[in-house]
Amino acid sequence: MTAIDVSYTVSGEGPPLYMVHGIGSRRVTWDGLLPGLEEHFTCVRYDLRGHGESPTPPVPYSLEGLVADLEALRVRLSHERIHVIGHSLGGQIGPAYARAHPDRTASVVLLSTAAGRTEDDSAKVKGVVARMRTEGVEPVLATLLDRWYTDGFIEARPDAIRDRIQQVLGTPEDVFLSVFDVYAGAEMAPWLHEVTCPCLVMTGEFDGGCSPRLNRFIADELPDAELVILQDLKHSILIEAPQRVLGPVREFLLRHSEA
Repeated sequence: MTAIDVSYTVSGEGPPLYMVHGIGSRRVTWDGLLPGLEEHFTCVRYDLRGHGESPTPPVPYSLEGLVADLEALRVRLSHERIHVIGHSLGGQIGPAYARAHPDRTASVVLLSTAAGRTEDDSAKVKGVVARMRTEGVEPVLATLLDRWYTDGFIEARPDAIRDRIQQVLGTPEDVFLSVFDVYAGAEMAPWLHEVTCPCLVMTGEFDGGCSPRLNRFIADELPDAELVILQDLKHSILIEAPQRVLGPVREFLLRHSEA
């Protein structure tokens, strides 16, 4: 598995915290958390392969390849052990990294991600990918936005919605579909029990694809996990309610950070 050199930004001081965004997103997704984390942690955020300013190797991509990119970045920055926080697809990359590199992982935060999908759950998410392959990504955007944000936020923050649309449409379509395939096809259930570092699991109450039911399953399967359900939110908790995410995340990371 050939890793690539991703484009990254580093700020803050303290134990290293690697921040992994989701499908069609960018490292700026983490900006809302930075003011509360930079005083305690060295915050390393990066664009996934094919996204933002990172190189775009040919598709298809794999979870193993995305994990290899994260490990290559850790090696480049000479960090001994890292905390990893990931959202959505990033919430699959984080525990997969911890499983592959247990000695390098201090803790993992899994935000708005999925495991333990039923056949019906899998059919729904794969159906969305199939529809995008047939119709293109843009015609399916309204469906995605409805899954990601509450109606109130869509109405109150058209600027944030425009930014998100630009991110998605600015991601090469073959890349967007390939990482969606990774997210839809990845099933962490068989190996979550192997991730032994402390984990925080968090999702929105009304996140349809990464529901509280699936996140309870994740927390139950992980040997050392805590679960937080954020009331009245859907999938895009980092953009819609960063302050509500920050409190539990910061408290968890401080508890598990090394001196």
